[in-house]
Amino acid sequence: MANQKPKKAAKKPATKPEVKKEVIAAPAVQTASAGPSMKGFFARKCDKNENVLTIFKSPRIWGALLGELIGTMMIMMFLLTLGFAQPLYLIFAMIAVYVVIAGLSGANLNPLITVGMMATRRMSAIRGVLYILAQVLGAWIGLIIVNAFRLGSDTVSELPMMAEITGETFWAVALVELLGAAILAFCFARSLRFVRKSPLTFAFAIAGAMTLVVVVGTIIAQGYFGFADSFMFNPAAALMYQILPTTADGIGELASMAGFALAAYVVIPMIGGVIGFYISDVVTRLSAGGYRCDDDFICEA
Repeated sequence: MANQKPKKAAKKPATKPEVKKEVIAAPAVQTASAGPSMKGFFARKCDKNENVLTIFKSPRIWGALLGELIGTMMIMMFLLTLGFAQPLYLIFAMIAVYVVIAGLSGANLNPLITVGMMATRRMSAIRGVLYILAQVLGAWIGLIIVNAFRLGSDTVSELPMMAEITGETFWAVALVELLGAAILAFCFARSLRFVRKSPLTFAFAIAGAMTLVVVVGTIIAQGYFGFADSFMFNPAAALMYQILPTTADGIGELASMAGFALAAYVVIPMIGGVIGFYISDVVTRLSAGGYRCDDDFICEA
């Protein structure tokens, strides 16, 4: 056999060293906002598990109710003693009350605020009902305390009363109450963000709003309609201001006067409270959450 040459081993192709490629993420592309969305406008904003069976499991509800009772009691005492004739003293008194009660219950201290919170689903129905009961009870206790000092003094003076409402004056009083309640509720809704982080800011905002509605109510009632002591903007306090008539020519007239009084000082302000809260929610949605400024003080909605 002929000599065979040994076969050369096949050369393996040389492999190139692996080069690690650095992946650079593409810059995020900012897409234009689709604009304000009204989705979830009527969604529940309070605790979904809070109901009549669970609300009393935590002792915090009792602290909140006591806060509403004590706060409304103090406001009632201020209104019966200072009244709207001493607005400066009343403003500082209101600021003090709202600062100390804000951390306990959110300091509604007014049924029209609580009804607005319930209507916009910021508060459960059971909590709202309990708050209103505490507010009415607190206003009643405040009335009892002031009346006790009044009866114990040498000169017994009459407790303040609201102007008597008739069919002719009903719509004027009702419109003033509606406007004032809507303004107060709107300011309260816009100030809720400060309840926890800055109670003093919250209290100043509410006191300023109350001053505004009192001034507006006074100008409209006295300047345009010629009557005074015809607004309260607080259904719990109004009930203690003896809005319900005690004398009339007949049972029919008494019922009619009581109906006018309850509608003007209780029902209409609560409707105004609901309107004010919903206006606040609509404005917030349309402004995409609020007015914002960057570090260069360039602001946009």
